[in-house]
Amino acid sequence: MSTSTAPTKRRAARHNDNGNGNGNGNGNGNGNGPPARVPAAGYAQPAPKPAAAAKLTSAKPQSPSGIQGLIGKRVAAATEHALDGPNQKLMRAQKPVWDALNKYYFRLETSGWDRLPGETSLLIGNHSGGSLTMDAWTFVFEWWLRFGTERVLHPTAHDVLMAAPGLGDYFRQVGVIPASRPGVTAALDAGCDVIIWPGGDVDAMRNWRRRDRAVLGGRKGFVRQAIRSGVPIVPVASVGGHDTVFVLSEGKWIANGLDRISGLKRKLRGTRLPIVLGIPFGLTIETIPTHLPLPAKIRTELLDPIYVAKDPERVNDREYVNSIYLEVESAIQSGMDRLAKQRRFPIFG
Repeated sequence: MSTSTAPTKRRAARHNDNGNGNGNGNGNGNGNGPPARVPAAGYAQPAPKPAAAAKLTSAKPQSPSGIQGLIGKRVAAATEHALDGPNQKLMRAQKPVWDALNKYYFRLETSGWDRLPGETSLLIGNHSGGSLTMDAWTFVFEWWLRFGTERVLHPTAHDVLMAAPGLGDYFRQVGVIPASRPGVTAALDAGCDVIIWPGGDVDAMRNWRRRDRAVLGGRKGFVRQAIRSGVPIVPVASVGGHDTVFVLSEGKWIANGLDRISGLKRKLRGTRLPIVLGIPFGLTIETIPTHLPLPAKIRTELLDPIYVAKDPERVNDREYVNSIYLEVESAIQSGMDRLAKQRRFPIFG
């Protein structure tokens, strides 16, 4: 268990436009939790702290040529402009689409809003569904519906997705930032909430038979990030996303074979090339989206916050970092187990 007490000081509210998601902040799936406060008209998002801006500008990696160079350049640009999004005009324009998807296609239920701390937080979740993680997307849009511009959430994404033409540009417009220390640190320092899915491709591309298993991949950087930034961790559990496509094989053997020939793992920063069954192409090997998500019911729950030590030296305490990691992983798994029991049908329900 974590040892520090809950901070009492809330960071400054986040604003970057004078519009909000639905005008009343009551956009969660089942109506739980208090409605969000509507910000005053014309209230602008405060400029990032100089330190945050400096971290972003200094985050440009020295990328080699070829595919790695392309990915590096696009990710560097996304990191430098990480705090520009989300584009509120775009968010409002696509609201009818996401409203329909959340309510009728994925039948989203989101609970636990009352557990969200009033201060800036680092949310840690599981995500599913191959390269189209609809549980992640539905939660992010539900957050925007609830808080509008009052409390900005920056989702994170893999470098390959951030660098993909079209998709990466869309990601940046809706506020997605690269899952890197500079981008995440800058967002938290600016008073924005951030959600990370530490399991990455190992989590999103796990075999369908393990659809209700929390996979964080042993990646503990988020614990150190929370300590450095002085923010609480909010675990987020979700089930149903892995029923939007069927991952028949995680494709480790494919990735390993291609890696021997072309160094694919290093270039794409991934360890999986999953074989998925979906529409409209049937069986495919998926790195970027090749399927349309099936209409599975998605259930998501925000869990009790975990407060980490304030002493920055604890980032070097492996035992402490591991204990927080296990606490977060256990909380997410317990949440997934609880949500999975609510299924009315083995698939899609």
